Amino acid sequence: MPSLTDERAALRRRLLGRPRTAQEKLWAWLGPAIVTVIGGFLRFWQLGRPHQLVFDETYYVKQGVSMLEYGVEMRWKGEGEKVDPSFTRGTLEVFKTTEGDMVVHPPVGKWIIAAGEWLFGPTSSYGWRFSVALLGTVSILMVGRIARRMFGSTLLGCIAAFLTAFEGHHFVHSRTGLLDLVVMFFGLAAFGALLLDRDASRAILARKVAEIPTGTRLQWGPWLGLRPWRWVAAVSIGLCAGTKWSGFYYLVVFGLLTVLWDMGAHRAAGVRNWLRAGLIKDAPQAAVTIVGGTLVTYVASFAGWFATDRGYDRQWAWTNPAPAGWGWVPGPLRSLWQYHKEILDFHNHLTSPHQYQSNPWAWLVQARPTSFFYETKTTGQEGCTVEKCSKAISSLGTISIWWVAAAGIVVLLWYWVGRRDWRAGAILAGYAGGYLPWFLIQHRTIYQFYSIAFQPFVVLTVVFVLGLVLGPKDASETRRHVGIVLVGAYCLATLMLFAFYWPIYTAQVIPYDHWRYRMWLPSWV
Repeated sequence: MPSLTDERAALRRRLLGRPRTAQEKLWAWLGPAIVTVIGGFLRFWQLGRPHQLVFDETYYVKQGVSMLEYGVEMRWKGEGEKVDPSFTRGTLEVFKTTEGDMVVHPPVGKWIIAAGEWLFGPTSSYGWRFSVALLGTVSILMVGRIARRMFGSTLLGCIAAFLTAFEGHHFVHSRTGLLDLVVMFFGLAAFGALLLDRDASRAILARKVAEIPTGTRLQWGPWLGLRPWRWVAAVSIGLCAGTKWSGFYYLVVFGLLTVLWDMGAHRAAGVRNWLRAGLIKDAPQAAVTIVGGTLVTYVASFAGWFATDRGYDRQWAWTNPAPAGWGWVPGPLRSLWQYHKEILDFHNHLTSPHQYQSNPWAWLVQARPTSFFYETKTTGQEGCTVEKCSKAISSLGTISIWWVAAAGIVVLLWYWVGRRDWRAGAILAGYAGGYLPWFLIQHRTIYQFYSIAFQPFVVLTVVFVLGLVLGPKDASETRRHVGIVLVGAYCLATLMLFAFYWPIYTAQVIPYDHWRYRMWLPSWV
């Protein structure tokens, strides 16, 4: 008869897989960390160049300064094209200090940008971009660690970090003071936290089930505790939505994902009523944690708006009495609700044509990358040695990654539906939260650069496919060697493509013809 220890070990192996050795644990961290250092160096190198407000930095960089000075976003004196030159020269007297600005995105991302401005000064373009570059660098390690945990392979974890480090879309966003990489970071953090919760809860489940006497029929399964990593996920989703509303979609998708994971764990552990246990016992707790934590975090992100009387619509409730039956709602919350109604109205009616707008159907193949910055230079200007030169920043993803991922979604669907591979389902959940919602609002003006929100899941798709190319660990030596050669060649090609597009990722001055050489598709111009 097997001992309690043997039963516990067998159940743990069924739920969590083979235990890792100390050496495996070391390299699982060290490998992605080395790649992260390299990727971070590239992201911080000449980060302050160009010393100009790039693309939508015209909004968020100035709003970050306003957050530091006033706690809220204030209106500035004149349009961006009038204010920006003086701002970049160091003139900070660009705000109307008595008028809060009607901004269409919550404050978290702007507070993060403001942190870099506080560290290095509001006139430093390095400071404008520092915080986003830091989050971009940390996300390289996060993707590597997530891949290592999902696939159980240190090699695949290192490849995931490598592909993130040298993915052009991620690279450009990491070097630009915009909000979208912040959305990506907190969405990724929520996913990683739920992945940690999955493993932690399964370890607890294995321990508790193994302690139950042999032959006992499990009806509902044991209680798994307070689940601290779920709270971390909830706070992360709240910060994600507190940067852009699109982060709320992760609340729905990841909330369902963690409940489904619990059901699968209980079923694997032999719980008889695993479905009802998931719906009746586990789902309510998950809802309280995920939904409650997200909403509290989101409302708390408006602390600066609550603390001042200058924010947009801050005093609305005092001039608009509450309808009958709503008098119990505090005035500041009614004002915040009115503010949100105006933001929603703005988003619903944002239909003005733009030369870089793009349909989400085309995002995975990088059909219409957004030009963040472009200047024409002539002979003698900034080292231009020919008649006409280009200085550009284009948010173009590394096509070897995005095109493989576009085809890889079919592979994910097959392994999820056909083989019930939880890893494929988890990656698809990332697409469901960060990508699919944009298909619901195709009527409004949207852009391909929004795709950075689900870029980590694009990388994980490629890693999933590369894992299949490598083959299982028990495959023949020849099979493994062929797989390693193919994967190595793919990674080398990705690195070469990144190097090829480096000049238009970093605003290098190059001959115009060289810029055209890099515009492989007419829609890229």
